[in-house]
Amino acid sequence: MITLSQIAWDDTVLPFQLDRSDVRGRVARLDGVLENVLSQHAYPPQVEALVAEAALLTALIGQTIKLRWKLSLQIRGNGAIRTIATDYYGPTEDGQPARIRGWASFDADRLDPAVPPFRQIGEGYFAILIDQGEGTLPYQGITPLDGGSLAACAETYFAQSEQLPTRFELAYGRSVLPGQGERWRAGGVMLQLMPQSPGVAREGSGEGGVLRHSDILAGEEDENWIRANVLLDTVEDMELIGPSVELTSLLVRLFHEEEPRVYDPQRVEFGCTCSAEKVRDSLAIYSAKDIATMTTPEGTVTADCQFCGAHYVFDPASLGFEATVNPDGSAKDD
Repeated sequence: MITLSQIAWDDTVLPFQLDRSDVRGRVARLDGVLENVLSQHAYPPQVEALVAEAALLTALIGQTIKLRWKLSLQIRGNGAIRTIATDYYGPTEDGQPARIRGWASFDADRLDPAVPPFRQIGEGYFAILIDQGEGTLPYQGITPLDGGSLAACAETYFAQSEQLPTRFELAYGRSVLPGQGERWRAGGVMLQLMPQSPGVAREGSGEGGVLRHSDILAGEEDENWIRANVLLDTVEDMELIGPSVELTSLLVRLFHEEEPRVYDPQRVEFGCTCSAEKVRDSLAIYSAKDIATMTTPEGTVTADCQFCGAHYVFDPASLGFEATVNPDGSAKDD
């Protein structure tokens, strides 16, 4: 049985503001999006958990930025889980959904069920990349892997790069709804102190001296931020994941004394931007000799999308800057 609450709020990000605390935030719930992201690959449980966490962070962070194109999270390490990458594509028009995709690479032989997933990334970095499209320079912010979770890394990023106290509370996992099979669900809240005056930067308390949100607060702002965080500490995982608790009801239950104000919700869906044309464009720099090294014994060149699993098959003669035929098989004009 699918509830009205589930129909209304699954795969949705709801922006809000706490007027009394000068805190803004996002509350998100992912269902079908997350299931689609994870079903493209047969990930082990440890990898699934990290991809789920990254996808939820991507939905929350991506909605805070007025994107014309894409926000990406990239997590890279030297451990068994080498890479986690997610993309958030902003809506192309008002009323349209945003799109999310994600994937991970890992060494199955090195995974250890007894070790927490985050620790299996090893040493590396957490990066946020913002690309506003043609005519703009992409932005990249990097922070070390620290704090025991991807959410903690994201908090450090905002403290270090944006000087904005930020807090994430996330829940994700497999659940079984009445009348349905087991599937992934996730929900989370993002809090961020609204910028008013420059924070007072103290010595960073994180590993290597990096800043945490508690390092850039002072005076009344500190009190407001602490109060909002104490309230968020009371949230339960099932309230975040849902679907029985509506997002608006959750905000009232947590923050009714802080005078929450909600804005228009943003729908999100699974979406990939791969295409045969983009694969051709990426191979346009290669000579016929290079293309020959990529050709299979069956006489074709193949490519697979890491995000959605799409499989592309090409005639080698149609690829590279020395191509002799067009994509449709017709001879190229001299």
